[in-house]
Amino acid sequence: MATRVYMHTLGCPKNRVDSEVMLGTLAEAGYRLVQDPAQAEVIVVNTCGFIESAKEESVEAIVELADQKREGRCRKLVVTGCLVQRHAEELARELPEVDHFLGTGAYQDVARIVSDAQAKRLVVPDPDFVHSSATPRVNSLPSHTAYLKIAEGCDNACAFCIIPKLRGGQRSRPIDDLVAEAAALAAQGTVELSLVAQDLTAYGQDLPGKVRLHHLLPELAKVDGIRWIRLHYAYPRDVPDALVAAIADEPKIVKYLDMPLQHSSDRLLRAMKRGRDSVFLRDLLARLRSRIPGLALRTALIVGLPGETEADFEDLLRFVEEQRFERLGVFEYSAEEGTPAAEMADQVPDALKRERRDRIMAVQQAISRAHQQAMIGRRVEVLVEGRAEETEHLLAGRHAQQAPEIDGLTYINDGVAYPGEIVTVEITDAAEYDLVGRVVARDPSRAARPLPAAPRPPAPRKGGLNVLG
Repeated sequence: MATRVYMHTLGCPKNRVDSEVMLGTLAEAGYRLVQDPAQAEVIVVNTCGFIESAKEESVEAIVELADQKREGRCRKLVVTGCLVQRHAEELARELPEVDHFLGTGAYQDVARIVSDAQAKRLVVPDPDFVHSSATPRVNSLPSHTAYLKIAEGCDNACAFCIIPKLRGGQRSRPIDDLVAEAAALAAQGTVELSLVAQDLTAYGQDLPGKVRLHHLLPELAKVDGIRWIRLHYAYPRDVPDALVAAIADEPKIVKYLDMPLQHSSDRLLRAMKRGRDSVFLRDLLARLRSRIPGLALRTALIVGLPGETEADFEDLLRFVEEQRFERLGVFEYSAEEGTPAAEMADQVPDALKRERRDRIMAVQQAISRAHQQAMIGRRVEVLVEGRAEETEHLLAGRHAQQAPEIDGLTYINDGVAYPGEIVTVEITDAAEYDLVGRVVARDPSRAARPLPAAPRPPAPRKGGLNVLG
């Protein structure tokens, strides 16, 4: 009987792709993947080490799953990922129940290490691994959506960020390799590709021939079966006109851009080593809005960087009110050992960080509510996920400007559709982050088919609609 393996993933979508590569490698080696850790002989925990709260969550998950070695069937516990790359020796001392620790450069070796009784406990090579279209991979999302990691590592030197030390320098994948992986995913039923990298807009700068992101996008758009292409983690330093034109002109590229800006205060942007000032950022946002009608912008901000004054914060608050982002997240600065910001003077108290975060999110909630209310009466294409988690009487899906896992949902209370089907929905109600609507059009070839059991949709988000079944 095949050895059963369970994978627990923490952190960002890029980490999810790494887990999918490990799952593919294990499956190809004959392991059977299971959803219940109590049934697994091997448990793999893929950790995040980006900020302190993520590290704490990772350690809690390791300790909790280690109980399966006593209470369940687990014979081997393997811990991988960014936390291992950063703190392997410390983790090995503190967690004797873990059998193997693998860094971010050892994912391709997971099956060999798990099956080898003599394998080293710590396997932490330089972080230089990049998977290819030939690398086994198991998509862990519903088959209609998938992430496509177009590059690994980062060449930026942001003062607050540890990622370059955990992931190495930028390594872009060739266009033909990415097109091959996109085609393979489309053959499995994927209609939505979410492109991810540590720095998406730097794609290709390390490849021969001056390849850039705007060269890749048209090639991906040619892949049969792919309907939506979404861009995440677009660093704002270098956004050429050719990239803006590609987003504006290619119908398959959804009018949604995830661009982490971090702050608006020139003094803090310099301290962060972001390479651009607030005038550049405002001009870029105006150029994007004018060239791409209907664009939904998502950004991420940091409050509480050392030395952030009340004047800096008020500048950021005005920036949020002025720009009216469709989607926005705020991180409280976390002092990470080994980063320049951790050595800066004037560290901001945690309570003040939380207060500043809450103030921005209160402003953003009102902005989001207004954006959502403006959707009522509009007709939009919605990718159906399946039956809503709250009640079997609703379907849950996402319109093109709702990204998987991080944005709100569109609930369908009138009409029938398949999971993975894109239907036209008229929006009839809205809350801060979620929408409600009715199906007004769908592909006639699907209309006569019954609704099958659906995959579990994403968990409801705070601020979502109260749904009664």
